[in-house]
Amino acid sequence: MSALPPASLVAVVGGGVMGSGIAMVAASAGHPVLLYDLQPEAAQRAVDGIRNQYAKLAARGKLNEQQAEAAASRVSATGSLSDLKGAALVIEAIVERLDAKQALFRELEALVAADCLFASNTSSISITSIAAALQQPGRLAGMHFFNPAPQMALVEIVSGMASSEQTLKTLGATARAWGKTAVSTRSAPGFIVNRIARPFYSENLRLAQEGAADYATLDALLRECGGFRMGPFELMDLIGLDINLAVSQSVWQATFLDPRYTPTLIQQEMVNAGWLGRKSGRGYYRYGGEQPPPAVQCEPPQPWPVAITVYTDSVAGQELARRLQHNGVIFNCDTGGDGCIASAGDARLYLSDGRSASCRALDSGHANLVLLDLALDYGHAARLAIQAAAGISPHARDAAIGLLQAAGLQVTLLPDGAGLPVLRTVVMLVNEACDVLGQGHASAHDIDTAMRLGVNYPCGPIAWGEQLGFGTVRSVLRHLADSYGEDRYRVAPLLEQLHFAERCGQRPASLYHQRG
Repeated sequence: MSALPPASLVAVVGGGVMGSGIAMVAASAGHPVLLYDLQPEAAQRAVDGIRNQYAKLAARGKLNEQQAEAAASRVSATGSLSDLKGAALVIEAIVERLDAKQALFRELEALVAADCLFASNTSSISITSIAAALQQPGRLAGMHFFNPAPQMALVEIVSGMASSEQTLKTLGATARAWGKTAVSTRSAPGFIVNRIARPFYSENLRLAQEGAADYATLDALLRECGGFRMGPFELMDLIGLDINLAVSQSVWQATFLDPRYTPTLIQQEMVNAGWLGRKSGRGYYRYGGEQPPPAVQCEPPQPWPVAITVYTDSVAGQELARRLQHNGVIFNCDTGGDGCIASAGDARLYLSDGRSASCRALDSGHANLVLLDLALDYGHAARLAIQAAAGISPHARDAAIGLLQAAGLQVTLLPDGAGLPVLRTVVMLVNEACDVLGQGHASAHDIDTAMRLGVNYPCGPIAWGEQLGFGTVRSVLRHLADSYGEDRYRVAPLLEQLHFAERCGQRPASLYHQRG
């Protein structure tokens, strides 16, 4: 199915940030665009803002003056819904209320031609429910852009139960013709991105609520160790805490209060206080004026240990050895270290598996045990979180810290508990992605593409699961569930199947040809 011809009129309903951005995307692709808002002055302000954006692009050399003027001239405002009757596509970007969206599309259906397509930019409301108000529900699907729409590459094409194949194919082709990457998903709570992304926020909110670390430290760990472009708290401040909470509540309610998506008290209290992030001047951080950068928890320098052995059975051990060698540190290499990554004197360092360090120490018989967090790339990580068993000697603890510092790592020592921040976040993302894939809501390729482009994750969660091993992910989740006693950490059925397939030596070469 081909995209809408550039001469086709595209109507955008809603003069807010998203509506303005979508209108600009369509105009840049050559379409005449009509922007409508219930308040005519809001529609005109949006059009004026779009024209100003084109002028700025021309001033920066992104477009020549003729291109900018031509694109700007294609956008106009209207205060009358009846003016949209000639549209080939109407994209709705109004308030996130089902009744308002249904009422709008019912009115539009009586105005436009029978072949006009409808798209909703909703981020969380059921497309099936919106379309149920129409006489021809097959003409409506979701076309979920990400903010800012002119810059963000991703568009989720969302199918309701009644959405026709023709509608879906035309909207997908049109999004691609507009320079976007289109992914397909069924109308399930949160679609792809807003559902799978919930643990990125919720696991770190839970850690903060438990007093494991402050906001700045958790953000630094997710950036400098996990490879994420932004930490969860600075990202929530950018999005708006009220918006993030609303999406969390929407997914939670739409899944019949599934504990996996339960919002946290911190989120609600911040919104109650009016601390909404950058737009209010205060969120998890303060903004405006000369604010000093927030302090990140970091261990003071310790002497380099004299007796170091690195076990190179794992990638983490191999990368640690390379870093030590690069820094001129003298150490011994060995293999067969029962999962041990390295030892420094009496200290033994292991990768976290979701159990606390004290639990691991009791199970292994090594009192001087230290656990390391997951890193996206142990060879280039700038920071690493660790936990120490309750019975560790101060000398052994400091030796472990000194070893990691000798490898060029900033070390953050966290209180002992179930799992470490990056590990907990990543396994929950992988589990959620496996649940979406297993339920057939989207393909593995579209899931990973959506998470990389929609929220700039360093790795797609399905690919990350394959890299870690689905059995490892399952084991960590089981340990978290044992520690908390909550259904929140239940293993997705597909992840369980993949674990047993691995154990039977039947691990698929790739999930990208399965499901969705």
